[in-house]
Amino acid sequence: MEFSHTYKGVTQVKFIYSAIFIVALIICSSLPSFAQENEPVVIDEVVAQINDGVLTLSRINREMKELENALVQQNKKTAEAAKAEIEGKKGEFIAGLIQEELLIQKGKELGVEQDVDAEINKRFIQIMKEQNIKTLEALYASLRAQNYNVDEIRENWRREITKDLVLQREVDSRIYYGWTGNEIRKYWEANKVKFTKPEKVTLSEIFLNYAGRDENAVKAKAKDLVDQLRKGANFDQLVLANSDRDDVQQTKGKVGTFTVNELTEKLIGPIKGTKTGGYTDPIEVEGGIEILRIDSREEASQESVFDEDQVRRAMTYEKIPSERKKYIVELKKDAYIEIAEAYRALILPYLNKDDTTAEATKTDK
Repeated sequence: MEFSHTYKGVTQVKFIYSAIFIVALIICSSLPSFAQENEPVVIDEVVAQINDGVLTLSRINREMKELENALVQQNKKTAEAAKAEIEGKKGEFIAGLIQEELLIQKGKELGVEQDVDAEINKRFIQIMKEQNIKTLEALYASLRAQNYNVDEIRENWRREITKDLVLQREVDSRIYYGWTGNEIRKYWEANKVKFTKPEKVTLSEIFLNYAGRDENAVKAKAKDLVDQLRKGANFDQLVLANSDRDDVQQTKGKVGTFTVNELTEKLIGPIKGTKTGGYTDPIEVEGGIEILRIDSREEASQESVFDEDQVRRAMTYEKIPSERKKYIVELKKDAYIEIAEAYRALILPYLNKDDTTAEATKTDK
């Protein structure tokens, strides 16, 4: 049993066995003219040694800069404020990168590479569908034209997916399958209110893609389509003539049936405010505009329904945060971790904060 990596309230942050700790990467040949002969030139600094891997200062600085830029691009911070905020969390950030490296190394040990590659390809295909792009080559060209680095995207996804798969297989699934029948029934009896029948809606859509178009023109078209629909225009005809989904000829705009709490907040509001058979106002979603028709609605019920999978999941979600922390603590205990002297005071309080035993991470050898 594998779980989605987007648990509510669960966030996971981002040690060569050797008798000698590598302090810096150096080059001893082809030196600049101002260097003395055979004098080593430091080109990077190793901040931490993690089993057979190292964490360098250049990587730390690069990823911190990426976070700063993201805060600025999201209009959440000025450049100065973003830099100050990220710098203030540097110790915590580096500790997160060390834990990330441990999970990625564990992923290699478990042999998850094939599943990781499959998920990466799935994500690219999904983007192609959303943007109505026919080939991977065209998608890559589009991303590069927008100044995205495809190799960096793949590497970031690879790290993220590897961490998620390790935690799902090593922690989440073991929790899920570990409950006994008596424990499940007892939990349900004590928490029946959590298992009442939720509201369900069946939806159809018209999706208008922003790709290659003027966004204001797309928004105006969406508004016009809603006006036509509310005046009685034929939905099936309009969806076939206007929707940018690749499979619209097969689906005729039908999306499916969902429990309301499965939907994003951006959709829940418009759906709740629309009667069965009615159409929502245009909703701006990733990559375009969506118009939803409420095909049918099944009201919520206060009657508690026993569903073993649902109960197992609820019990598992409650234990995941603490069990994932314990798992990472054990990874650290079993690992060879060496932190450069200059960085220990900065990193150790965060690296060891979840340890429940007196034994700290091995960093003072």
